[in-house]
Amino acid sequence: MARTFIRGGTVVSATGSQLLDVLIDGETIAAVVRPGSTALGVDLAANAEVVIDATGKYVIPGGVDGHTHMQMPFGGTEASDTFETGTRAAVFGGTTTIVDFVVQTPGVRLQDALASWHDKASGRCAIDYGFHQIVGEVTDESLKGMAELVSEGVTSFKLFMAYPGVFYSDDGKILRAMQTGAELGALLMMHAENGIAIDVLVAQALRRGETAPYYHGVTRPWQLEEEATHRAIMLAQVTGAPLYIVHVSAKQALEQIAQARGNGHNVFGETCPQYLYLSLEEQLGAPGFEGAKWVCSTPLRARAEGHQDELWRYLRTGDVTTVATDHCPFCMKDQKERGIGDFSKIPNGIGGVEHRMDLMFQGVKDGRLALERWVDVCCTTPARMFGMYPRKGVISPGADADIVVYDPNGHTSIGVGKTHHMNMDYSAYEGFEIDGHVDTVLSRGRVVVDDGRYVGSAGHGRFVRRALSQNLI
Repeated sequence: MARTFIRGGTVVSATGSQLLDVLIDGETIAAVVRPGSTALGVDLAANAEVVIDATGKYVIPGGVDGHTHMQMPFGGTEASDTFETGTRAAVFGGTTTIVDFVVQTPGVRLQDALASWHDKASGRCAIDYGFHQIVGEVTDESLKGMAELVSEGVTSFKLFMAYPGVFYSDDGKILRAMQTGAELGALLMMHAENGIAIDVLVAQALRRGETAPYYHGVTRPWQLEEEATHRAIMLAQVTGAPLYIVHVSAKQALEQIAQARGNGHNVFGETCPQYLYLSLEEQLGAPGFEGAKWVCSTPLRARAEGHQDELWRYLRTGDVTTVATDHCPFCMKDQKERGIGDFSKIPNGIGGVEHRMDLMFQGVKDGRLALERWVDVCCTTPARMFGMYPRKGVISPGADADIVVYDPNGHTSIGVGKTHHMNMDYSAYEGFEIDGHVDTVLSRGRVVVDDGRYVGSAGHGRFVRRALSQNLI
């Protein structure tokens, strides 16, 4: 592959920003030097086949989205983005690595579930990818299978306190899986909602004729997220397992996480852009059936209760460890419409893999987040949490040349027909205007997006065998 030289830009890391030039040799970063430096004894620009002028722009590590669901079966249908369409959309938005979830269904071995996800993704991804494993059935065989998956580079396992009859595990099963995770040094991930209680509330709402999408949020109250989060933390403390709570939406749940972290426990919280920007009143409460576009779990929370502002605050304090998307897209036509007249049948999921980096940069522009913290929660810490650092998430010699040239003075209009490449017939962020723009994206040294044009290809992305997490307090 060619030598590429990125000059004149401000390299932004999780710890600081500096005017630096970046030399890429093949798939990896060869040098990061001060402009005009002669430390290497050669004219770097003159010796590069490709020169990218990043003057006035930020040069950041490629984004790492640690929570996606491509082609995930759910509710009698399947997430509408394939690994090909979803990773292509991701790279338009500056994400160069995803970690997707393998689903184990009852009666299927963990190893066989993983093999089927490899079949879905291999040769189709535009960017690099890894896998988490959903343990949908905690059995002796599954617990033994966890060790085999760790040896194959799948080092994190997700359990559910929600969805009885589908993914749900009771406390005893969770305890056993956590014990195994602790023995292996693997990361345990948790969907923390009290699913048993939620099912009662859903049934009661439907009997009252409360069938609109709005009631999806009402029947999943914050108390049941806080309770489950607290319970998961206590079980993790009993077992010594590191715990990562996915898609936290309630400020009270984050308070539980912050308290545990303050007491020195390996507990981490992830949130998503939808919980920072969208709300129960404005989106789920949209007229008619429109609110179905924003049905996801955990649900959007009431803005009047201050959840969004508090989540931004917890991002600043470090108690939110990462920002992912929980990208699980469904079209309105033929998919979300399954729930007309019964909100419980609406497939749960929001598409956002393309817009995470932009939406979080808007937080920088709005004064809600520091520039370096943007890179930290979207790039560096996800790479560290999921065993890919220092190969991913950093601009440093020896790292993969996953790099984004981002224009802070550019502009991005989100919406179908604008910057929307996900395989969906609507955008959850329709009409959002972003004060920034992804100009150029490189994946392992190859330019895959250039000035808004996709120049990559399916199959460029490779499977990333992940190490055990580098746990962070």
